[in-house]
Amino acid sequence: MNKATERLELIRNKHRPTVNDYIPLIFQNFMEFHGDRHYGDDHAIMGGIASFNGIPVTVIAQVKGRNIDENKKSNFAMPHPEGYRKALRLAKQAEKFHRPVICLIDTPGAFCGIEAEKRGQGEAIAKNLMEFMTLKTPIISVVLGEGGSGGALALAVCDELLVLENALYSVISPRGFASILWKDPSREKEAAELMRITAEDLLEFGVCEKIIPEPSGGAHNDMQLTAENISEHLYEAVKRHVKFNVDTLLDNRYNKFRKIGMFDFVQEE
Repeated sequence: MNKATERLELIRNKHRPTVNDYIPLIFQNFMEFHGDRHYGDDHAIMGGIASFNGIPVTVIAQVKGRNIDENKKSNFAMPHPEGYRKALRLAKQAEKFHRPVICLIDTPGAFCGIEAEKRGQGEAIAKNLMEFMTLKTPIISVVLGEGGSGGALALAVCDELLVLENALYSVISPRGFASILWKDPSREKEAAELMRITAEDLLEFGVCEKIIPEPSGGAHNDMQLTAENISEHLYEAVKRHVKFNVDTLLDNRYNKFRKIGMFDFVQEE
């Protein structure tokens, strides 16, 4: 088994910590806010304000469950459009009060059901991408486990992207990749190896800035240590970006996305 395949199994371990575990360990005085002011409250995305080492912050997090009841409540961490609109509402509120935004990403992708499409799933994600790119306050995002497709990217337009050591992040889930390329979703492990979606790949391509170490065997083997590692790297990132004025912050964010990838330049003869 190769790295991506091993990590695919690790991040789907039912004991792997979720945002419900991390938020109380990393933040203080978290107060959850509900609803998008348009349709309803999506339990796949949790958001609110908190204190982080004495710094007021806004926290936006995708919610995975550990059992069938928790997963049904959060729609298996697949947000509806109202979830992304809630996230944007909280981000704009953070901008108004100059609070850094911290996004915790853990989703196989946005929900693609008929009702989600009727309520504007594509538009909601696209608007988040646009608005987060010009948000006048620091944004730090952390991929905790699965970072699948536009459902993850809607919370990953940021100034600094941190990725847990065993997390995966991609333009499409391995299952979706296998379904499209081979018409066979059971080949998702084969797809994962081809996609170059491990933390090391992301760092090499310039997609992420830091890899956060996990305990041997995965985050579930020492949740407290993992939370401490996340907190340490988050705090360093927040301190780096709060010192910038708005113009510099936005220029740096733009340039971060412009430089992603690997390029070959061919000289014409």
